[in-house]
Amino acid sequence: MIDLDRRYESYLHSKKCFTINGACEHVIAYGWTDNGSDIDGYYVLTNNYKLKYNLQEQCISVVQRPLQKQK
Repeated sequence: MIDLDRRYESYLHSKKCFTINGACEHVIAYGWTDNGSDIDGYYVLTNNYKLKYNLQEQCISVVQRPLQKQK
């Protein structure tokens, strides 16, 4: 099983970021996805995108997240 904490936790507590479309995207969350009965992959949320990966660690989608309203 992929150790998501080892792979992504340092992104939560540092200035490390993903570069998406030339912009620095900070990771704000990550976790597992499932098909209702089995874990089938994982996701990584950045400020502006949701990235989905399969268990072979291949990125299967990058979806822009709706703009968040400032409080």
